[in-house]
Amino acid sequence: MLIAVTGGTGFLGTHTVAALLRRGHRVRLLARDPGRTVPSTVDVVTGDVTDPASVARLVDGADALLHAAGVYTFDSRRRAELWRVNAGGTEVVLAAARRAGTGRIVHVSTVGALYPAAGPTIGAASPVGTPREAYLASKAEAERIARAHRADGVPVTVTHPPALLGPHDPHLGDQNARLRDLLRGLMPIWPSGGLPIGDVRDSAELHARLFDGVPGDGYFGPGHFLTTREYLAVVRAATGRRLPAAFLPARAMFPVGRGADLLQRGWPWHIPAEYGALYVCASALPVAADAPGAGVPARPVARTVRDTVAWLHATGRLTDRQAGAAALPTVPMTTTAVPAEPGPSRPRRVLP
Repeated sequence: MLIAVTGGTGFLGTHTVAALLRRGHRVRLLARDPGRTVPSTVDVVTGDVTDPASVARLVDGADALLHAAGVYTFDSRRRAELWRVNAGGTEVVLAAARRAGTGRIVHVSTVGALYPAAGPTIGAASPVGTPREAYLASKAEAERIARAHRADGVPVTVTHPPALLGPHDPHLGDQNARLRDLLRGLMPIWPSGGLPIGDVRDSAELHARLFDGVPGDGYFGPGHFLTTREYLAVVRAATGRRLPAAFLPARAMFPVGRGADLLQRGWPWHIPAEYGALYVCASALPVAADAPGAGVPARPVARTVRDTVAWLHATGRLTDRQAGAAALPTVPMTTTAVPAEPGPSRPRRVLP
């Protein structure tokens, strides 16, 4: 099967592409930079999800589509980009796949697109939320677009991954960067509430299974719901470090987060205090036990944190002291999630 992929050079994308190749699928990527490291067996279309012409080349003749491209950030300086890529790009990509008659279309959303919700859990019947935070709002709008196409009979499956940790992150995304900042001592004050945590390798496995014929129009990525205190406890256990922290009510910290966002617009360096992260902790709910998950179990969160910290250490992002006990190598420390290719390989083709 030839699977067209957007976002294939990102964190979840690289892991999912590797899983698809292991299953024998052919993959065609849409990439803004054709020079990025991808397997030699992958074809590359140069372009952007907001460009209809390059997206049309991506889906031409493809049997299926994984739309995983998106901007994931709580950085207040990137609000316009969030809406242009996450919402606008989704309309361009899904409309092109619809015109091309592409088979299964998998749209990668996020559990946060369902926030805020009437508790105590979220699940298959949950409506799209109306979050008051830029990143989540852009993802909620993208999911509305995906659901609208599905309502018209287009074979769209929507997935809802949790916040993802794990090794081999090409661009050091938000969650892995936040864990690094915690271990660097930049996060001494924490909000109350909780957050959904999952392993990128598990969500990649879920997405790969969907192209093996697993039926269904919506799935939740494997993961765990942790309170912020529980999450910090897991990191302490993985590293053997004390990591002193004070906890305050999440909503009481909103003015601090909004103030940091305003300051960030004129400050050249990243400020760890972000309104979006506080909003997630205040709004997040567990996924219902009966929510569809394609049979992929969530690995223990302690293992995910340990592997992530070990990778951050091995790639020079944490010192021995910062990584603590997790500095011991427990995962292969390569720079990419793509496995070595057995046997002879053909040259990677870059399509115009």
